[in-house]
This record gives sequence, structure tokens and C-alpha cells, in this order.
Amino acid sequence: MSKKPVKATKKEVETTGHSWDGIQEFNNPLPRWWLWSFYACVAWGVVYSIAYPAWPLINGATPGLLGASTRADVAVEMQRYSDANGPIEAKLVATDLTAISADPELASYSANAGKAVFNTWCAQCHGSGAAGAKGYPNLLDNDWLWGGDIEAIHTTITHGIRNTDDDEARYSQMPAFGKDELLEPDQIAQVVQYIRQISGQDADAALATEGAIVFEENCASCHSEDGTGDRAQGAPNLTDAIWLYGGDVATLTETVTNARFGVMPNWSPRLSEADIRAVATYVHGLGGGE
Repeated sequence: MSKKPVKATKKEVETTGHSWDGIQEFNNPLPRWWLWSFYACVAWGVVYSIAYPAWPLINGATPGLLGASTRADVAVEMQRYSDANGPIEAKLVATDLTAISADPELASYSANAGKAVFNTWCAQCHGSGAAGAKGYPNLLDNDWLWGGDIEAIHTTITHGIRNTDDDEARYSQMPAFGKDELLEPDQIAQVVQYIRQISGQDADAALATEGAIVFEENCASCHSEDGTGDRAQGAPNLTDAIWLYGGDVATLTETVTNARFGVMPNWSPRLSEADIRAVATYVHGLGGGE
């Protein structure tokens, strides 16, 4: 009679010696496949850090044996596109500003390139849709402080407004009639009511009558006798419903008292002539350009 095979007893797994609330931690080894995968990742990381830029230093990073550079790759791509656009940009620069929109090739290029320039450099202030914000002009309407034809827009973009970096920047400065004590508070209240009256808003008729005199003596030299403004000085039209900072009593009082001094940078150091012409054509074509 054959003997039954002896059943092997199960070997107990060692513990780490850690115990918590009666629960022991077993010392189960990691699977071999996991360990080899981990070692492979470590080896790959070492090779990568030697071959490619990896370790940060004080003035950069280790260059790596292969000399790879994503910045250089981007620069090459940028140069490739610049070379490809070279002929059309040269044509754009050589063409009279008023004739760009009449050339289908230039008009198409300016619409696309100008939008890209606008979204990169101009949208932060004028909005992605160019509708502006408080203190930043709306480029979709027909109310232009310095002129809305394409040549005027080109000049404004090139030299900017009230900046100290360009000697040809458009420049004007409104007096701070209240802060500099050029007008008394009651005179400011009167001229504010007059401005509201000529702009078609509700106004105190008695104060507006007195304000007309204050306006004639202090404001008409820039804003014109009828309040329609003067683009040569960047003085806004006060007779319409378009306001850069607001046309309510409080805002108008603040404007007359402390004045406004909006600044636009000159873009010629940052943008090429072709870029400036493209974005000028784009802005002019938005519907508000004259």
C-alpha cells in the first residue's frame, strides 16, 4: 500500500517588526518585473540627464552631450516662417498705406498677421474684441481721439501716446482744474452740468447756464467752442454718448478735478514696420476706422 504524499506546510512570511493595533506589517518582496522596471527608469533618467539639458545651474542649465535646445528649435521655426513671409512683408512695407486694402494679397495677409499682432500686443488693453474698457479706447466705434484713418492709426501705433520714449509721441495734457486750484468746486459742478447738457444727458439747467461760461473760458480752447473736440490735441468730443472714462456726474467731476493722462507705448521698438502696417490695417478694418 502506497503512502500518501506529505503536504508541504506553508512557509510563514516574515514581518518587518512593525505592529499597530495588533496589525503586523509583512515583509513581502516587490515583484521582480516592478524592480527591473524601476531600475530601467533610473538608468534612463541618468542617461537623459547626461545627454540633454537637465540640471539647473546659476546662469542656466547643463547643456547635455547632444547639445539639444528647444529654444534653438523654436528660433529655427520662427526664422523659417520669417523667411517664407519675407516677400509679402517687403511688398507690404513698400505699398502705400491707403492702397493696402485694395490689394487682395496684402489685404488677406494683413487681416491674419494683424490679428495675430493685435492678440499678442494690443488685446491686453483694448480687449480681445477691440471693444476697449474704462480708460482704454474702443476701436470699433468712430470716435477717435487722434484720428481714425489708416495713416493716423499707423502713426499712433508707431509713436504711441504721451510716453517719454519717443520724441514724436502724440502728446497733450489736460489741466487738473481742481487739484491745481484753477477752478473752484462750484465752478467744476457748473461745468460738469454743462457737459452733461451738451452730451444729451439729464442736467441742472441753472448750473449748466453758469457752466457754459466756465467752459468757454477754460475748456473751449481744446474741446472747441461747441464741445466737439480737437483731434490735433487729442481732445475728445464731449457732445456724443461715447466716454473713455464715463459721463456720469461723479466721473466727470473726477476728470475735471484731477485730469486724465492715459499713456500708450510706442510699438516701433518691439514691432517691425510690416507688423505695424498689418495691425494698423487690421484695426482700420474692424469697422471703426475712417
